[in-house]
Amino acid sequence: MTKCAMLEILDLGHNQINDTFPFWLGTLPELKILILRYNKFHGAIESPNFKSTFPKLHIIDLSFNGLVGNLPSEYFNSFNSMKITDAEQLAYLQADISFDTKIADAEQLAYLQADISFHMGLTNKLSAFLSFPMKAREHYDYSIIVKNKGLRTEYPKIIAVLALLDFSGNRFEGEVPESIGTLKGLLALDLSNNLLSGHIPSAMGNLTQLESLDLSLNKLSGKIPQQLAQLTFLSFFNVSYNNFTGPVPRGNQFDTFLNNSFEGNLGLCGNQLSRKCEGPKAFLPPLSASTDSQESGSLIEFDWKIVVIGYGSGFIIGVVIGHIVITRKHDWFLKNFGIRQPKASKGKKSRGY
Repeated sequence: MTKCAMLEILDLGHNQINDTFPFWLGTLPELKILILRYNKFHGAIESPNFKSTFPKLHIIDLSFNGLVGNLPSEYFNSFNSMKITDAEQLAYLQADISFDTKIADAEQLAYLQADISFHMGLTNKLSAFLSFPMKAREHYDYSIIVKNKGLRTEYPKIIAVLALLDFSGNRFEGEVPESIGTLKGLLALDLSNNLLSGHIPSAMGNLTQLESLDLSLNKLSGKIPQQLAQLTFLSFFNVSYNNFTGPVPRGNQFDTFLNNSFEGNLGLCGNQLSRKCEGPKAFLPPLSASTDSQESGSLIEFDWKIVVIGYGSGFIIGVVIGHIVITRKHDWFLKNFGIRQPKASKGKKSRGY
């Protein structure tokens, strides 16, 4: 299969293939879609041995196999077609089929039409292009079924910018690598039902085209990054049954997600959940170090202002009360606090030299 240099789609899903990940498929220069779901692929995905691997791949589905180890961050760096964010490329993936129909009679022509339709899944439209004799040409639209937004979705036509990554239902472990944040063209990312741990990398906030993100049924922890609230196209979000803590981000799409998107995380709180956060600052995004420093400095300054105001107020009140006492109780004040003049002594006069 390494000689299939023009191969664009490889769908081997729902079989009984028992093997390690076929990394050598990365040498196919035109491969755009790879479907290996529901097989018995096992073991770790080793680092690629080639400088350029899967250069045009933009849909990969490895779901429900037995793959283990860390997520293949090196491959994420090579998925260049998943980094394209040019939404103006509205072309569809098609197979361009052309051949000469040098058929001797109408019976052989009918047989050829039936044989092509059976083996290649082509519609009857191809018959219209086959006449006797002539050159035939047909464009065949690729179609796939993949999981998107929690549902198996059929795409009768595949738009050229459709980028999906589904590694769900395996036994991947370790942290989600930062390199996944380079796949800025991704529309759907599914890493659910694995053994992933650690935090959600803040670099996921760079996936500005993302519409579906499923991280459920893992061992992820920490806070949900506020950067994810920047994903304005995100319409499906599921982090249920992890170990997340703290407030759920607010703003944009996050204000529309329901409680079931976060269930199974006992440490989470927020307006979207049945458990609300305590305190007025619970929903605010985390402050940067510089902001914390400025805030602490302003608090110290505020404390000194309170001290100065307290001293000043006490001094003024004291002067007013003292003035009232002196004017109204002048004799009593002089009797108790007045300065007594010492009596002149009758000693001898000192000498004048």
